[in-house]
Amino acid sequence: MTSPVPQIANSAPRITRVRHDLKRRRLQVTRVERLTPAMLRIHFTGDALADFVSLGADDHVKLFVPGPGGEMVSRDYTPRAFDAAAQTLVIDFAVHDAGPATLWALEARPGDQLEIGGPRGSMVIGPDIGWWLLIGDETALPAIGRRIEEMPAGARVISLVAVPGRDDEQTFATPADHRALWVHRSPDQADDPEPVLRALAALELPAGDGFIWIAAEARVARAARQFLVEQRGHPLPWLKASGYWVNEMADASDKLIE
Repeated sequence: MTSPVPQIANSAPRITRVRHDLKRRRLQVTRVERLTPAMLRIHFTGDALADFVSLGADDHVKLFVPGPGGEMVSRDYTPRAFDAAAQTLVIDFAVHDAGPATLWALEARPGDQLEIGGPRGSMVIGPDIGWWLLIGDETALPAIGRRIEEMPAGARVISLVAVPGRDDEQTFATPADHRALWVHRSPDQADDPEPVLRALAALELPAGDGFIWIAAEARVARAARQFLVEQRGHPLPWLKASGYWVNEMADASDKLIE
């Protein structure tokens, strides 16, 4: 059962928050593939996925994995793709750290089992969006890729993503009008806003009502938001910024940067 709760803001896009019934599901790994040097993709299946719902490209499910002391801990990940009828789910793991979920993913093999929970809810934006700008790093690529691939024909979208190098770039099959921009920086620069800010300064934004979505290390996401609002004059209701992770702080995030 889901229940929509309209979000109302002045001169803002239509945003609906949908709550989902919380449910834990036990899944089985069917395939593991190294998508890029910085990204691992794992395919899951399970009867419990028959009623799985994820309406937003940046939804999160909780993965329950063994922690350093053997206790179970949870980590948030984006459902990259899913098919409830086929009972399949795909999750991409950025392998930029050595946290418990990353360690589990690196050792995962077909037949292994994993328990997930959620998503707790979805944020559905639009459809009255003239254009999109999606900004992120490796950790945001699952949400960015999913949103691009789910866009309809004729939708205009620009993605600007910071990754370690050319081999970490991804391609997305989409009917949308998509322009991909990549920023290359070393992993030890992942919390440095300057490479992303330089790319934004050189970017000409389309005219009309556009929605900007940002997700990266918290310092980078905050700097990008500030630049776009203060230097480019982008209206706040048409922007969402999240710190998916915080450098040198394990399991930390700043999901709603103000």
